[in-house]
Amino acid sequence: MAASNSLSLSWSDVEVGVMHGLRDWTMASDELNRHLSTWMGLPVSDAEALGQIVWAAQSDSPLSPASLARQIGMTSGAVSVLIDRLERAGYVTRHREGDDRRRVIVRPTAAALAGTERFLDFAGAEIAAAVRETPDDELRVIHAFLRRMVHAAAAANTRLREEPVSTRIDT
Repeated sequence: MAASNSLSLSWSDVEVGVMHGLRDWTMASDELNRHLSTWMGLPVSDAEALGQIVWAAQSDSPLSPASLARQIGMTSGAVSVLIDRLERAGYVTRHREGDDRRRVIVRPTAAALAGTERFLDFAGAEIAAAVRETPDDELRVIHAFLRRMVHAAAAANTRLREEPVSTRIDT
């Protein structure tokens, strides 16, 4: 990691445009999540968690409560309460898996899958078309770039989690 102030560096127009594009995508994605919360009748944090649970299950990599907590930036206790709400709403179930039955996995219910599928059918057409219409060679470059961005953000997040709060603020 460079020890310089990133904002004091000289940025090209393309670099600035990419950073603005990433910010714009993040904002648009956040708005879509708010619409999903309304669609599913859930608080925004619950809809975000449900989206992660559905995505993980469909990717055949279901989440434990601890993994979900890390992904959405909540404590394990807060995620436990959130999962309780999603269970009561009929959107998730907890399953004990593994030989020792200690590992708990959160899985979406059929109702959650049907609701999110209806949402994506209604709201995801333009996004799917944008991806499908992009040539494979461009997608490979974008994918590699996004992996680097995720890695960089994860490194920054790890550093921020590990640094004591008292060293962050000048008093």
